[in-house]
Amino acid sequence: MIKRLQPDEFTDIIALVALFRPGPLESGMVDDFIQRKHSKSGQPIDYMHPDLQPVLEDTYGVIVYQEQVMQIAQKLAGYTLGGADMLRRAMGKKKPEEMAKQREIFMAGAAKNEVDPAKAKQIFDLMEKFAAYGFNKSHSAAYALLAYQTVWLKAHYPAAFMAAVLSADMDNTDKLEFMQRECKSIGLRLLAPDINQSAAKFSVPGDLQIRYGLGALKGLGKAVADTIVELREQDGEFTSLDNFCSRVNTQKVNKRAMEALVNSGALDAFGPNRPSILAGLPRALDKAEQVSRDKAAGQNDMFGDLVDPFVAGATAIRQVPEWGFSELLQSERQALGLYLSGHPLDLYRSDLRYICKDTIGGLLGRKPPAPAEEGGYRRTKGEDVEVVGLLTDFRKRGNRVTMFLDDGEHRIELQMFRDSFDNLKHLIENFKVRIVKGQLRWDDFIDGWRIAVSDMSDIDRVVENRATHLLINWDATDGHQLDVAELEALLQPHRPGRCAVSINYTRVEGSARIHLGDSWCVRPTPELRDRLTAVFGLNGFAFFGDANRRAAA
Repeated sequence: MIKRLQPDEFTDIIALVALFRPGPLESGMVDDFIQRKHSKSGQPIDYMHPDLQPVLEDTYGVIVYQEQVMQIAQKLAGYTLGGADMLRRAMGKKKPEEMAKQREIFMAGAAKNEVDPAKAKQIFDLMEKFAAYGFNKSHSAAYALLAYQTVWLKAHYPAAFMAAVLSADMDNTDKLEFMQRECKSIGLRLLAPDINQSAAKFSVPGDLQIRYGLGALKGLGKAVADTIVELREQDGEFTSLDNFCSRVNTQKVNKRAMEALVNSGALDAFGPNRPSILAGLPRALDKAEQVSRDKAAGQNDMFGDLVDPFVAGATAIRQVPEWGFSELLQSERQALGLYLSGHPLDLYRSDLRYICKDTIGGLLGRKPPAPAEEGGYRRTKGEDVEVVGLLTDFRKRGNRVTMFLDDGEHRIELQMFRDSFDNLKHLIENFKVRIVKGQLRWDDFIDGWRIAVSDMSDIDRVVENRATHLLINWDATDGHQLDVAELEALLQPHRPGRCAVSINYTRVEGSARIHLGDSWCVRPTPELRDRLTAVFGLNGFAFFGDANRRAAA
């Protein structure tokens, strides 16, 4: 609506707040308002009576506000301010007997002011019609001022503004996820929480950076986050897992809160990876509790005044295998309510060329259809599309189901009716990657493209059916030489299969392509994908379908 109106003065913003409601949108008065502002009809604006121009000038002759109803009654029919307010109330309540009484009063007052009776009747009828949609202008002006101020702050100080907005809704996961996408769209980087860098709220370490607030972690809370930050400011940064556990009150920062800190990435500096830190947590907590009990009993170490054992003698954390990418993202979602290190679709990006023909960004970037000539909705002939993404925001509305498909960069609304939903409901689950087929259509209500879903597939099943070749990029330039036993241990649980395996082996001297025999063929399962990601990284391997096998070879 803002794009159509193109506001260029503050009064336009006040009107926008009043008009963007179901009544005005459905009545056609919004279209009338926009057309009059831009003089699309080429006709001068009709104020119905010369005395009403000062009252209706800001709204281009359209009765938008309740105050305008009152002013018209005062100007044309001699109402007192109190009487005009009674008229406004009567029109809002729509009581026939009260309206009949007010009509008589208005017509009589207009006659005294020598207003043509036919014109007075027309104006009263319009007042009665628009009073049902009228909005309080003083209320609208207050909202408009806040809107103007926040838009200005977001435009000129985007990181500070978004950090403040994120902090205001730290407990609302849905809003945090929405605002994470907004940060990304305007070029801001949301940094993971850090026990030695994060404040309790979201903070701004750089011009285009926002650091996650500890108070936004699930299971932690603002009070505990404030305590952690206060300890850090008083006695310096935390130097190890032992040091951290010894300094915090483990009655307040319990095991669940500790796990949230680990899963979120806030304790990444204390170990080689998150599963290792998580595995070392029980020992660190036990050690901290033992020292606390000893101190309470007066059994201090004879060198306790000279050396802090949790700073100088922290026990090394035993390394355990890294999580797969899916498990890493899932742990982040449990702690933060959103994905921070990546997006579930990242696991499949190298496969997309043989999985589906379209992208969400490509669909959203298509030119919208031309506006309808005589108003009403724009109609488009549906086009068959196939696209992949993460299902989110699943909702049932009457006989319709709506959700969004998200690929980490863009999201598009999906819609299906009861019959389609009944056929596909076994596949519909929030935060699952799915391939969606349907018809792309323009929707005037959301002012954008949406897909009417006709079919849906589990991407893992599609990959298992279509993938014919696995290419692994083994980089030995860092000293990690090709080890057949290591490779066999990695692939063995997923053999035999029908997906051939090749290795692109890179050494300092050069590269070589190694094609493994038929006995090495694997099943392209999600578990194999996760293990390959943990060992070689997201870009360290790729599956190919028949159409892409020549490129892989």
